[in-house]
Amino acid sequence: MFRILRNTGKRLYSSHPTTELHSERKKVTIDTIRKLYKDNTPITVMTAYDYPSGMFCEKSNMDMTLVGDSLAMVALGYPSTNPITLDEMIHHSKAVARGSKAPFLVGDMPFGTYESNINDAVNNSIKFMKEGNVEAVKLEGGVEMFDTVSKITSVGVPVLGHIGLTPQRAAALGGFKAQGRTAIKLLEDAKALEEAGCFAIVLECVPETVATFITQQIGIPTIGIGAGNQCSGQVLVQLDILGVYDKLSPKFSKVYANVGNDITNALKTFGQEVRDRSFPKSGDHTFKMQKGEDEEFLKWAAEYVKNNPKL
Repeated sequence: MFRILRNTGKRLYSSHPTTELHSERKKVTIDTIRKLYKDNTPITVMTAYDYPSGMFCEKSNMDMTLVGDSLAMVALGYPSTNPITLDEMIHHSKAVARGSKAPFLVGDMPFGTYESNINDAVNNSIKFMKEGNVEAVKLEGGVEMFDTVSKITSVGVPVLGHIGLTPQRAAALGGFKAQGRTAIKLLEDAKALEEAGCFAIVLECVPETVATFITQQIGIPTIGIGAGNQCSGQVLVQLDILGVYDKLSPKFSKVYANVGNDITNALKTFGQEVRDRSFPKSGDHTFKMQKGEDEEFLKWAAEYVKNNPKL
């Protein structure tokens, strides 16, 4: 009866399917990572937790996207990384995978899914790959994880190692502080992980000199986070570098934007405009009927209400 004029080129509904993202880049593989390492080209790694953050990794040409268990704290509000489950990690990694097409995708094995039993570690890593659409898994630990890493890699699951400050073990080791009592212990850990089959190792909160030494002594890439610029690559937490939180950004991170302030200000402005009725603005954010139909509608509606008093 009454037709709404459509604004060509503008979405007319609040919920909508996103456009399928197709990468314009060649897919990054482990061979790509190895070539970057061989050519001494620094490897770029960024965390992501959902479709938009994965899409940003895609658009910014990251080499690797890491679905880090840090999402427990920065995306889900947990007090530490330990509470997050494998199913939660899988849920988030599936979303990231839909947005991050070209970067090599790594998923963080959460606490309790690989430490106590090698068979559980293998089964959980396979589940992560199959259900979470990740291409490798990351796990924490050094020499003590040799057998576990060896078994996981032997079944075809690539592993990214992680030594230095290992957040999942922070509570047992006295909180978040630079661990690894000696350079020799860290080197032994790195050598063990390399021998076990890791394709790369994250060095977290390791003194620059030690990180550089380890990088020179092993034959696989080191990915630094608070470990100096002589590592083979660098990784940071996306929400940290975007300035989303005021208090969570660590010493080793760098804030490249202040998105948190922008978001807060945008929401405040929206709230104010709703209260003073300046939003939505008639014509700009509203729909119109065909010319002359407004009066016709009001006349019809009044008659309808009159004839339906119980309405």
